[in-house]
Amino acid sequence: MKLLKKLLAALAFAPAVALAAGGGFPLDAAPDHTRDLASLQNGAKIFVNYCLNCHAASNMRYNRMRDIGLTDEQIKNNLLFAGNKVGDLMTVTLSAKDAKEWFGAAPPDLSVIARAKASAEGSGPDWLYTYLRTFYKDDTRPTGWNNMVFPNVGMPHALWELQGIRTAKFEEAKDPHDHSKTIHRFAGFEQVKPGKLSNLEYDRDVADLVSFMTWMAEPVQDTRRRLGVWVFLFLSVFAFLAWLLNRSYWKEVK
Repeated sequence: MKLLKKLLAALAFAPAVALAAGGGFPLDAAPDHTRDLASLQNGAKIFVNYCLNCHAASNMRYNRMRDIGLTDEQIKNNLLFAGNKVGDLMTVTLSAKDAKEWFGAAPPDLSVIARAKASAEGSGPDWLYTYLRTFYKDDTRPTGWNNMVFPNVGMPHALWELQGIRTAKFEEAKDPHDHSKTIHRFAGFEQVKPGKLSNLEYDRDVADLVSFMTWMAEPVQDTRRRLGVWVFLFLSVFAFLAWLLNRSYWKEVK
């Protein structure tokens, strides 16, 4: 029941995102690192250090990360905050009231955000990958940040130290539907302050983070698929045997 409530909450948030992204900013294809344990472990580290301060993943337990090759000792030493235990859910201390006051809305739970975005945008990983790479400085916004995929986003750029500070450049162009009008067209980003990572390194870390969130949305996905293949093979053999039995039975009746 709790999982259903969280999924419904995420899906309820998704339409607002879909409307906000209605400008049609092109999405970049997210590299799929969901079968790369080293990438998933790096994504888990980034998630805990940069996302879990405001966003919870309350359907996920820390010890579930054993599935991506981490031991309890590694989880305890590298991914837990003071007072947390390996078997605890990935929750945050930030209250919904404070979050609404600071950001205008409570940050959504990220347990199934990749699946929610897949329903709303067609590709959850691609949306998240592009979203996390298109923040830019905008002093007109309350947080000082804006985003090309999600215009007027309430979330500040949590990864700005890694990516650095960029501004967005816009140029005036003729409206393709009405040449008497002009529109502001995105013309790229300008790096104002470098981050700790190069552009290539930042894209790689974002890909790892998105892969972890994709895995987290359904940790048993690979197991489910493997079992599905075996079930299909079993049913195929069973159906063939049933056909042979049926043919033999009706042959004797005739």
